[in-house]
Amino acid sequence: MFKNIVMRAIWSGAIGFGLVNIPVKLFSAVQQSELDLAMLDKKDHANIKFQRVNANTGKEVAWENIVKGYKLNERYVVLTNEDFEKASPEKNKIIEITEFVEEKEIESIYYETPYYLQPEKSGAKAYSLLRDALKKTGKVGLGSFVLRSRESLVIIKSYGEILLLNKIRFQEEIRDTGEINIPKSSPTAAEVKMATQLIDQLTHEFDISRYKDSYSDKLMKLIKAKAKGKKLVSSPLRVVHSPGKDLMAQLKASLEPSKRKAS
Repeated sequence: MFKNIVMRAIWSGAIGFGLVNIPVKLFSAVQQSELDLAMLDKKDHANIKFQRVNANTGKEVAWENIVKGYKLNERYVVLTNEDFEKASPEKNKIIEITEFVEEKEIESIYYETPYYLQPEKSGAKAYSLLRDALKKTGKVGLGSFVLRSRESLVIIKSYGEILLLNKIRFQEEIRDTGEINIPKSSPTAAEVKMATQLIDQLTHEFDISRYKDSYSDKLMKLIKAKAKGKKLVSSPLRVVHSPGKDLMAQLKASLEPSKRKAS
């Protein structure tokens, strides 16, 4: 369903742990599960190409001729790879752990992207030491480094036999909830009690392997059927949730297993 891409290191440097230096390589820990759909011209199904065009000349610009710049006082200041490294040399090469915290203290809204950390041979023992110490204490290391010209706040935690690095967002990147309009409405004690019963009834031990990207599977079946010229018949959508019904009646019905499953 999705392409298995060969894992390649996207960064190499070291973890700074007190006075201990652990040379490591960084690998992406995730891959996409959705289908790789192409963008086509509706008229002749030709592939749509995206070009990097010079705004003044209208001509395409090759990747090797593209540089990054920041507009300051109505003119662009062009930056080179060396400039990005000079801004903070240590953060380009070292993930400095500044403190250790309880993982449960970090709200899920801050989590961004996970990466695997692989030790260089010379750092294997120190790597194992940090992994085992984190596992024993239940703590995660908090630090920052620069990846692709952007500073990232990260946590480092034990994950099985490896160290996992998870990028997390800075506080300034989280939007204020004050702009979200929540109409005032208070459920009754009876409704809360019944909702709690429903939660208890649906509570199970977490097992991510039970969940699959079923939409991509179904979409692929549809694509194969359409390629063979088969007539596609969609299943009627059965609306289960009705805002017009009484909330208590909905909760009571939800507690009946035979009526709970939605389509």
